[in-house]
Amino acid sequence: MAIEIPTDLTPELVPLSWLLGTWEGTGRLGAGEGDDAHFSQRVVFSQNGLPYLEYRAESWLVDEDGTRLRPLTVETGFWALDRPRVEADGGPGMVPADIVPALRSADEVEELRNDSGGFDIQVNIVHPGGISELYYGRIKGPQIELATDLVMRGTNSKDYASATRIYGLVNGDLYWRWDVAAGGSGLAAHASAALKKIN
Repeated sequence: MAIEIPTDLTPELVPLSWLLGTWEGTGRLGAGEGDDAHFSQRVVFSQNGLPYLEYRAESWLVDEDGTRLRPLTVETGFWALDRPRVEADGGPGMVPADIVPALRSADEVEELRNDSGGFDIQVNIVHPGGISELYYGRIKGPQIELATDLVMRGTNSKDYASATRIYGLVNGDLYWRWDVAAGGSGLAAHASAALKKIN
C-alpha cells in the first residue's frame, strides 16, 4: 500500500502521515484468549495545518458476529513530534503561531532524528471518567512504541497507574496493542485490534 502525503501537511507531520485517515476493524479485550470480549472500533487521524495530528477513537462491544451491542468508550487526543517549543509555535491557549511553521523544511525535520533513526513523539489522550494520559515514545517508519509519562486521574476516577501502546502498519492494516497497569496490578494486556483504512 502506497502512503500518500497530503500537499498541505506541515513538514514535521510527514513522519506521522501514514496514520492519516479513517480506520475501522475489530479487536479483543484482554489477552485475546478464551472468553475475552470482542469490540469494533473506528479511529480517525486528521490534521488541520497545525503541527499535530488530531486523534479520535470510538469503540463498541460486539457479539461474535460483529453486531454492535453497546458503546464501549471514546478517546480523543493529539499526536506530534516531541521537540522544544519555540516562539513561532502557538500557545499557550489561543496565542497564535507564526504563519510560517516552526519547522519549515524536510531538512529541519531530519535534524530531529533520534539515535535509532526514528523520531521522538508525544501523545496526549483523554478518556471519559476524568482520565488523561501523556505518552512519550518513538516512531520509526510505520512503527510506534509509546509509554505513559503521566496519567492524570480525577478525584473520583478509577485506579489507573500507567500504560504502553504499540502501533504498526502491516500489509496496509493498522495493528495496535494497549497494555495497562490498573487496580494495583502491573502492566497486562488490555486490548488489541486490527484496523483497515477506509478513507
